[in-house]
Amino acid sequence: MSWIRRNLVLIGGLAVLLYMFVPIFVVVLMSFNAPATRNVYRFDGFTLDNWTNFCGAEGMCAALVRSIEIGLLATFVATLLGTLAAFALVRHDFAGRSSANLLIFLPMASPEIVMGSSLLALFVAAGFGGQLGFWTIFIAHVMFCLSFVVVTVRSRLAGMDDVLEQAAMDLYATPQQTFWRVTFPLVFPGILGAALLSFSLSFDDFIVTNLNAGTTTTFPMYVWGVAQRGVPMQVNAVGTLMFVISVSVVLIGELNSRRRAKALGAG
Repeated sequence: MSWIRRNLVLIGGLAVLLYMFVPIFVVVLMSFNAPATRNVYRFDGFTLDNWTNFCGAEGMCAALVRSIEIGLLATFVATLLGTLAAFALVRHDFAGRSSANLLIFLPMASPEIVMGSSLLALFVAAGFGGQLGFWTIFIAHVMFCLSFVVVTVRSRLAGMDDVLEQAAMDLYATPQQTFWRVTFPLVFPGILGAALLSFSLSFDDFIVTNLNAGTTTTFPMYVWGVAQRGVPMQVNAVGTLMFVISVSVVLIGELNSRRRAKALGAG
């Protein structure tokens, strides 16, 4: 009992982590499942068919590719515009700066159903009501990803000391050289984190996408549609693959950070 009391916080933290990871464990397990019935999440037998026959479920791969395409395009545009906006908000003083800071938070604070319906009303008013599809989804995703990019990059810029930039300029570096050799490498971790967050939000979104998709189907919409008939086990393989990729990116970034810190410490 004394050991439990000393480690109560640790035990509680491990219990919470285990509770959070149980759904992921189920998804990984079901990616190797050969179900006897289509609509029951019960492990009936081990199989690799869900991985070797990845596109066996009709329409799944097309929806998956479409979600990846939209996610990559929306991430690129939102990261580019959001990074520029973050630099403007942190490094420059202009009229309406405080109002711009407030407007940045509105998409993050607004419920998705409000944003989705507002964007749908905008598209209909602009005459795109009969042309909802890939590009309206793309515009909608850029809209809500932009705020997360600005907030992430701005926090990185706000916590960054400008001593190195001043030192570079004292050594006769041009503004372009200072930016690309000093500023950008320091801000890049924040930009990369914002890009990864944007892609995750875009790939995972359902509510805003469903309201502005027309007849276009993304991966979350596909999963929602087939759930009424029985989710194919290949969906779990996709979820497992996305989880492994996400964890791998985080681990690689952490290992690189530790390696750089060790190299600086040794030097």
